[in-house]
Amino acid sequence: DNVSAASRGVRFMETEVPASNPPAASAESTADGTGQSATSSTGDQEKTPSVGLLPGETVVKEGKAAILFPSANEVFYNPVQEFNRDLTCAVITEFARELLAQRGVKVVVPGEQERVVVSLSEETNEAEAQAEEKNGSEEPAVKAAVGEKCEHGLRVLEGLAASGLRSVRFALEVPGLQSVTANDFSAKAAALIARNAQYNGVSHLLQASCRDASMLMYDMRGKKDRYDVIDLDPYGSPTSFLDAAVQAVSEGGLLCITCTDMAVMAGNSGETCYSKYGSVSIKAKYCHEMALRVILHSLDQRAGVYQRYIQPLLSVSVDFYIRVFVRVFTGQATVKNSASKQALVYNCVGCGAFHLQRMGRRTSNGKHMKYSAATGPPVGPECEHCGQRHQLGGPIWAESIHDLEFVQKVLSAVSGNPSRFGTSKRIEGVLSMVTEELEDVPLYYTVDNLSSTIHCNTPPLLQFRSALLHAGHRVSLSHACKNAIKTDAPPAAIWDIMRCWEKINPVKREKLSPTSPAFKILSTEPSFEACFTVREDANPQSRKRHLTRFQENPQAFWGPKARAKKGNSEPEKRNVDQGRKHSPRLRASAHRSSNCHSCKTLVETLSPTHPTVRTWPSDYHLFLKLKEYLSGR
Repeated sequence: DNVSAASRGVRFMETEVPASNPPAASAESTADGTGQSATSSTGDQEKTPSVGLLPGETVVKEGKAAILFPSANEVFYNPVQEFNRDLTCAVITEFARELLAQRGVKVVVPGEQERVVVSLSEETNEAEAQAEEKNGSEEPAVKAAVGEKCEHGLRVLEGLAASGLRSVRFALEVPGLQSVTANDFSAKAAALIARNAQYNGVSHLLQASCRDASMLMYDMRGKKDRYDVIDLDPYGSPTSFLDAAVQAVSEGGLLCITCTDMAVMAGNSGETCYSKYGSVSIKAKYCHEMALRVILHSLDQRAGVYQRYIQPLLSVSVDFYIRVFVRVFTGQATVKNSASKQALVYNCVGCGAFHLQRMGRRTSNGKHMKYSAATGPPVGPECEHCGQRHQLGGPIWAESIHDLEFVQKVLSAVSGNPSRFGTSKRIEGVLSMVTEELEDVPLYYTVDNLSSTIHCNTPPLLQFRSALLHAGHRVSLSHACKNAIKTDAPPAAIWDIMRCWEKINPVKREKLSPTSPAFKILSTEPSFEACFTVREDANPQSRKRHLTRFQENPQAFWGPKARAKKGNSEPEKRNVDQGRKHSPRLRASAHRSSNCHSCKTLVETLSPTHPTVRTWPSDYHLFLKLKEYLSGR
């Protein structure tokens, strides 16, 4: 399940690249498995303008793009998120394939020979294969290739583009685009985006913009001005841009949203999460999937204000961030279903059992739908299993977080063309797990946490899954956590299985406190006898095939990067003044380095007997040295 650092496709070139050799002419940067160039034709390569490197700049290569990047941290870039950008290119390509087919345009992906349907099941569905053949026989007359402007293609906006790497990759790797707008509020970033577009020979597709992202999207709310795809990958939370984004995306358009403020979304600051997303996060084992459902709830709630609703295509929790791909539609009748799609979460602080309470209720009444208030709560004042109290979290999105049919198409495209992306193996592994997840089961348990609660040995994953299957329940893994168990079994059935496991691996009962959750749970006899014999269907296909499902840290200092600098290279004021009220030594040192004339005047007027100086007995020598230093300046 591990991915070595060598398999990652990001490469840093510390030597300067001559301006006369743009990346389009490089064999390494243009190879796509078929020998085709990243640009549309050889003539385009010859017309590519020469862009020289400025002092201190290096070239960063990723995918088919080569980005001019300053050595100083003036524009944000994180190489770890190559998986994020690869996955986005794959998703937008499939979205373009579906949408443009309705407009009579066929997209042509480099290196893709034919559509291959990849199924994780052992048996091949011949009917689906024949349907694919039949659909492929009627090819549209118009074809759209990468690097070419398509008049009926997608209009894409990257609201927070930084260096423009993502937008350049869209232009070079995603077919069927009409235009790509790469926007950033920083003037330095916007200038760099324009140079990178010219350097990669995609100025005919990519336009740089220097505006506030929200204002730009608000200006494009008109039905004829909206974007087909909006990508938001901010440093931290995207909440300040969501209201504008749900208005500026076209009917059935695609929103691609990244959240990196996982401390807030994973339960460390529930009140902050509520102020940003309108949902209280819980610090529980299922926090990563809950984070996905929190952002989907926030998107649906904001879209509902404008009589719009969302349809999630793919939602993933990877590394240190979450990423969701949703389509946005308009429909007043469907928006009424929104309350019944959200749920509150009751989480036991003792044993971790959780229950969901829908916010609304809808029932079918012939051709009409009746809406009413939900009934509850689903739990009592205390947990029925361990006697502890419940935490209340949410509301969260309680419907499916993926469109499995769409995910299968993306998986098929990536598996059939593995040379297209540097992280293809990992994409295949993650998407394979996504297709195996139970669609209608929100959140999950972890086997190690269940064992820790009753202080017993942890059962092997396959044995625990088999016990649930023997008991007649459905079960799956989750891409969001390595030891996760998603199941439709109620908490009572799960604890019965754990009680049966404890009988095989007994716990020293005399050491348990009578008030502990373990004592309460083990004091009850199981209602059935669990069978731990391993079943064949307990091991999912992605695990059998040893796909790359979970990546370990590939290098040192891996993870989120520092925010880009806003000013010049001078020390920022907050660093100079930090701790000034607490440490005279730091204060004096800071003033020495910053040539503070007011301090010079103050020290010259003070004497060793001054009351201020007498408060510094341990730093009296520092005072004398500072006075001597400043008097000689």
